[in-house]
Amino acid sequence: MARFRTRLALLGSAAALTAGALAPAQLAGAQPAAAAEYDWVALGDSYTAGAIQAAGGVFEIPRDGCERTDRSYPQVIDRDLGSFFELTNVSCGAATIEDVTFNAQQPIGRHLPPISEDPDYPFPAVPPQSEAVKSGTDVITVGVGGNTLGFADILLKCLELGQGSGGVGTPCKDALAADIPARLTKVGTDYDQMLAKLHEKGPHAKILAVGYPTVIPQDTSKCRYNDIHQFFSITQGDLDWLRQDVLEPLNKVIEKSAATQDSATFVNLYDSSETHSVCDAGKWVEGVLDSDNRPALVHPNAKGHQNAADHVISEMLNAIAPKD
Repeated sequence: MARFRTRLALLGSAAALTAGALAPAQLAGAQPAAAAEYDWVALGDSYTAGAIQAAGGVFEIPRDGCERTDRSYPQVIDRDLGSFFELTNVSCGAATIEDVTFNAQQPIGRHLPPISEDPDYPFPAVPPQSEAVKSGTDVITVGVGGNTLGFADILLKCLELGQGSGGVGTPCKDALAADIPARLTKVGTDYDQMLAKLHEKGPHAKILAVGYPTVIPQDTSKCRYNDIHQFFSITQGDLDWLRQDVLEPLNKVIEKSAATQDSATFVNLYDSSETHSVCDAGKWVEGVLDSDNRPALVHPNAKGHQNAADHVISEMLNAIAPKD
């Protein structure tokens, strides 16, 4: 992070110098602010968009159902570096990799019956996210893959199967484990196709493939069975399985795909969030409900998005730094 702070300090100094240079003209003739130097497009699913209330309020009116929130990491970065990066944020809750690449997506907003009903549902379809990438785009951030894996459906099935178990056994693993390798293979295939499409659309852009944070701790004895603010009815054994065989491999698939593309870099959020899981006191990811009893369904809160912003900023600055 030392290199990141140095570059951020340099950018801050540049901004201050620019502001000082423009001040007389602005006072004299009210000149408009200079346009940002770099074009940045943010793509992804709810872990990018924000989606839950613990990640801020939805700022777009009228709502399009994608649930981009004002404390999600693209918006945090935009507030910090908006004078250098012009942000186009088309991330969308529930997006799959195919929705980023070529599908028109029907957003769901917060319509998750029986947990929640959205009064504005249904929403019109939004274009494939890749359409926001142009030939002159400089940086693309993309955080996606969990919905292609079907993590939300897996989570809900584990909640269902764990009910009445007393927290014992691995009912979810027993029911779903055989299908996970094929799901991970599809993630890898779709991710490779997506990166190729993004490179085609933005041939000069640096692509930052943003991974997923730690959701389940290494020590699952921290997780209390039937705690609705954690994983509710999912057993400890199934949590171990979800971490080891589902979520950690998901990050590995994304990292492997990014490594095959010269224009792509994997952004690791997992290691930095290791002690901030759903079951940790200083959580960066909420449980089934957040601390205010609002639906969260295991999504990052504002602190999780701030951590993501810190790591993504570092890679964005690396992407634009002069090469030796």
